[in-house]
Amino acid sequence: MERRSFLRGAVMGTSAAAFGYTLMRGAAYAAPAQPGAGPYGALGAADANGIQLPAGFTSRVIARSGQTVPGTSYVWHNAPDGGACFADGTGWIYVSNSEISSTGGASAIKFNSSGGVTSAYRILSNTNRNCAGGKTPWNTWLSCEEVDTGYVYETDPWGVNAATRRAAMGRFNHEAAAADPVRKVIYLTEDKSDGCFYRFVPGTWGNLSSGTLQVLKAGTATSGSFTWANVPDPDGSPTATRYQVSGAKVFNGGEGCHYANDTVWFTTKGDGRVWQLNLATSTYELAYDDSLVSGGAPLTGVDNITGSSSGDLFIAEDGGNMEICLITPDDVVAPFLRINGQSSSEICGPAFSPDGKRLYFSSQRGTSGSSSGGITYEVTGPFRA
Repeated sequence: MERRSFLRGAVMGTSAAAFGYTLMRGAAYAAPAQPGAGPYGALGAADANGIQLPAGFTSRVIARSGQTVPGTSYVWHNAPDGGACFADGTGWIYVSNSEISSTGGASAIKFNSSGGVTSAYRILSNTNRNCAGGKTPWNTWLSCEEVDTGYVYETDPWGVNAATRRAAMGRFNHEAAAADPVRKVIYLTEDKSDGCFYRFVPGTWGNLSSGTLQVLKAGTATSGSFTWANVPDPDGSPTATRYQVSGAKVFNGGEGCHYANDTVWFTTKGDGRVWQLNLATSTYELAYDDSLVSGGAPLTGVDNITGSSSGDLFIAEDGGNMEICLITPDDVVAPFLRINGQSSSEICGPAFSPDGKRLYFSSQRGTSGSSSGGITYEVTGPFRA
């Protein structure tokens, strides 16, 4: 998946611009010819679940916080957050964090080949504000604690093996993780207004029990080259990890993180940006900045991020219009879906089923605006291959 940066992309043709916002030459995005439309077309009226989708797509509710998951006896956790899907024979598993203090953890829902729910269960318990995380190539889920002394926990989506705390990955306000099988490292975001971007280099790829935590070093510009430096004390005590290395680049509220084809993308909610690191050239730049959009940004409150087989990035909003927006390889930004009547919530945990035909995500606080009102959804339809 090759992608140009929005800040250096060429002018799009009229047909492409009609689908969404695209960067024109200069410093601002141009308004679309058809506001709100994307490569899938305009959003339709809200369905029975209050979700607006393009033509051909449908939604269903998979689980609600505090209620048993339909078809099981398992009660779904409060405040569902980051998530991922794992292949399970002819079916799959969706895992979801719980961003609750002290009792957070994570749960899983298992599906058969036709998408029917067959079971649900706990995979991590009694941890603290499990926000986002990431999937490993060896099919474990890294669940990250979003507190100043937070850890990363490696969990088993099948619920067979006990979860393990991975202290070597650092103790800080963890948000998301993304695995890079080429360089054999795990990238990590930090949700602080003066946070950093890290990578963990395991001593042995596939074993996260030991290794080296490094932080990205770069200038204050929005593009340039970068290097990595070892964090002297990954435990972060008495000095927080983000303050230990001179020249570490500061990012305003690191959130979601996604790796594909020598590139890692991550979001910073504090300034409404999507960053991209070109790992082959050790350079970084902005992929999106909502302050550069003229006529109203289509994507605000950037948060969790995932990618599809077509090369599209799907970015969930924390606030904004409660949308999941996409950024295409052709540099078009547009809403893919919108949740109505849940303005006090945020969208979390977007993840595709292994066949790419179903998108899972949660509204963390649902219609009630409370952590006990979370709703987890599935959207099915003609996703681009």
